[in-house]
Amino acid sequence: MNKERIQKALARQGLGSRRQIESWISEDKLQLNGEVAKLGDHVKAGDVVMFSGRKIIIKSPDAKLPRVIAYHKPEGQVCSRSDPEGRPTIFENLPGLKHSRWVAIGRLDLNTSGLILLTDEGELANRLMHPSRQVQREYAVRTLGTASDEILHKLTHGVQLEDGEARFEEIVDSGGMGTNHWYHVVLMEGRNREVRRMWEAVGLKVSRLMRVRFGPVILNKSQRPGKTRELTEKQVIELASMVDLHYDMPEKPDAEKSKDKPAKTVAHRKSGPPRGKKPDQRARPKTSRSRNNRG
Repeated sequence: MNKERIQKALARQGLGSRRQIESWISEDKLQLNGEVAKLGDHVKAGDVVMFSGRKIIIKSPDAKLPRVIAYHKPEGQVCSRSDPEGRPTIFENLPGLKHSRWVAIGRLDLNTSGLILLTDEGELANRLMHPSRQVQREYAVRTLGTASDEILHKLTHGVQLEDGEARFEEIVDSGGMGTNHWYHVVLMEGRNREVRRMWEAVGLKVSRLMRVRFGPVILNKSQRPGKTRELTEKQVIELASMVDLHYDMPEKPDAEKSKDKPAKTVAHRKSGPPRGKKPDQRARPKTSRSRNNRG
């Protein structure tokens, strides 16, 4: 392995952002192989970094595939590692890691449930979260009341929020009963409370919100709130390739290959909490309410 800057290697393993790590190094908070780390230090695979009592072993960037897990977040949990108000966090339910930590790929607010992806590879997380990558996020939204054609037109062509214009790439009417109505919406970014704020901007209140898909990864119908599932190697490679990170499929013994099973996918339902569907990432989804219908 070629040596790389210590802040780059640690950011890749999910310790924090490069800027944050540089700040810790400037404050003499990191040790490298028993010595106080400096900003100019370079590391290689096997080097040992100590930070706040934690031992971090530097891994080669091409040693193996990153791990990615899909977590079904219940309402009432926060996405930070700790909460000053003592509320439960998503990190309390995750499997343990040695010499690394889970990095959440995006966030969901307290009252939003559904799919959150986490990885032990900081670079993969950063690329998937960056707005320039245009990774689709799909949500099931229950509103109090039904949206008119005029409202749907606004939502797919742009509504003004306090932090700029926002719009849905796609809206699918999923039906409902009484005053409650379900929609599937697709966004290409992840601003704070963006889905709720967009519906509020057109006069409709969101009574339930669930993320059902992130990129090609779907929240499985059988996965209960508070539970995790590990993505297959093929799914990790597909997810990483969307953001120009390319990994080779590891070789497996023949006995292991026979154990692999294709992942199940779930289609839209017409009523109740709808589930995500896997899109063709190479082309814009075709619906009667997409922004392609600009008039």
